[in-house]
Amino acid sequence: MAGTGRKNANLMNLIKRVHGVVENTDIEKHRQSQDHFGALLGNNKDVIFEDVQIQALTGNGASADGDGRIHGEWTYVNRAHMKKYIILYCHGGGYSTGSSLYARTLTGKLAASTSMDVLSFDYRLAPEHPYPAATEDAMQVWNYLMLLGYGARDIILAGDSAGGNLALSLTLKLKEEGRLLPRGLVLMSPWTDLTSSGKSYISKAEIDPVPNGAYLEKMIRNYAEGQELTNPLISPLFGDYVGFPPTYIQVGNNEILLDDSVMLYKKLLKANVSVKLEMFKGMWHVFQMSPFKTAYEAMDKNAEFIYDICR
Repeated sequence: MAGTGRKNANLMNLIKRVHGVVENTDIEKHRQSQDHFGALLGNNKDVIFEDVQIQALTGNGASADGDGRIHGEWTYVNRAHMKKYIILYCHGGGYSTGSSLYARTLTGKLAASTSMDVLSFDYRLAPEHPYPAATEDAMQVWNYLMLLGYGARDIILAGDSAGGNLALSLTLKLKEEGRLLPRGLVLMSPWTDLTSSGKSYISKAEIDPVPNGAYLEKMIRNYAEGQELTNPLISPLFGDYVGFPPTYIQVGNNEILLDDSVMLYKKLLKANVSVKLEMFKGMWHVFQMSPFKTAYEAMDKNAEFIYDICR
């Protein structure tokens, strides 16, 4: 067991060094670095990536270049597979960085493990486009899928970190509007509480190699400065979860956002939602991105949950 602990510590040190390269104070360079890592580590011979331009159906959603379209990317397995259900994927990056390209380290594994098509999309980013831009864009993509002929129950909504926040925010918005909800949610290290109330923000601050307190504070300012942080569409932890679809949460026990997952889990249980929380020992924030055994095992567990709710 001591050897496993040392191995995890070494891995976390490596992740910290890599993240230090990615986390540039110049936000545009930070975004470019993430895309570079996504292209490098997301290269997977088992899957095909295909660009798509999603036309906004109303005036709300718009791409960064202002043409009313949102760039998306389909990820398919390179073999015969089931087309009935799809996964709509929301990428992470603190609402200020990240992209479909950066998320390939996750969408590729997810498509390969489930044999389902995955659609990720490039919502507008803060600080150029603060709240509610990302939620508006997610709703546009949801409406686009409805237009393609998918039903709400044909879609599994998934996301990591801020993308987990966005998946929850979108579902809460659909619920608020009285619309049908997705078949289920898969959340990896979701960022659910922008008030940062969890004890893990202090207890895990020196352990998690990925986000730290200063980084999270900057992301909160970028995305929600001047907003009420207890708004459930900003901090989904404060949402009403009665009638919510089945939800599966994965979190590492070494991550700063650990309590964001634990508190969400308790909230969902209280609302009688079918929910499962899986804590991965020795793991850090969105460890599923890394190319090692535990990450692939976690993706297989995501697939098991998805198969279970699609029966």
